[in-house]
Amino acid sequence: MRRVEPLYQIVESYIVELIDSGNLIPGDLIPSEPQLAATLAVSQGTVKKAIDNLVWQKRLYRHQGKGTYVSRIDFNNSLFRFFSYGDEKGREVRIRKETTKRKLKPGTVKICKQLEVPAGTVLLHIERVGYVDNELPVLIEYSWWIADLVPGLENEEIHIPDLLYALVVEKYRLPITRAEETLTAEGCDKATATVLEIEPGTPVVVLKRTTYTAGNRVVEIRTTKGRADKFSYKTEIR
Repeated sequence: MRRVEPLYQIVESYIVELIDSGNLIPGDLIPSEPQLAATLAVSQGTVKKAIDNLVWQKRLYRHQGKGTYVSRIDFNNSLFRFFSYGDEKGREVRIRKETTKRKLKPGTVKICKQLEVPAGTVLLHIERVGYVDNELPVLIEYSWWIADLVPGLENEEIHIPDLLYALVVEKYRLPITRAEETLTAEGCDKATATVLEIEPGTPVVVLKRTTYTAGNRVVEIRTTKGRADKFSYKTEIR
């Protein structure tokens, strides 16, 4: 008699295949539970059981309110310190990020000074857009990296996961140790307004981040702009 595979194991196999095939890499959000349930024609309870098992196996990491990520035990807890976005009411929210641009180019005098490299140094510029519910753009990130520390990342063949720092740690063995952030607000410029589907001049939340690796070395300068009506930034002071 042929043994029938439990439905939750079918879901597990589907997710594991996405990971093992390279379609999802450490730091990537997996499809949401409703999406998986619809794709595989199973209940959300079945999907939850499958995900629980893979979390227990350390293949996945569930971040309450933000979604479930492909993960490894050596970085999942520490890197989520740098991921504190929410919705307009400050509630945790699942934001999927898509890399829209990446290019090597000389940094501006200001950016080079912030990265503590000579003026005109060729840097890696990455632009990413964050979406809620896979369709509403709520934020855009503009980040500059010291290109020599992440060689090849300008190539589109290298997939950048939702949690970029996971790739930096996993592929480049570059630890992310801390970040300094400044939160402000401003009127939206035309280019950003087009991406976020709002009118130019509309208020946006602006988060400026300086990211450090071991030895207190600056590795990234990032500016995140988010829709004030759909995006918030939350931190905890102890």
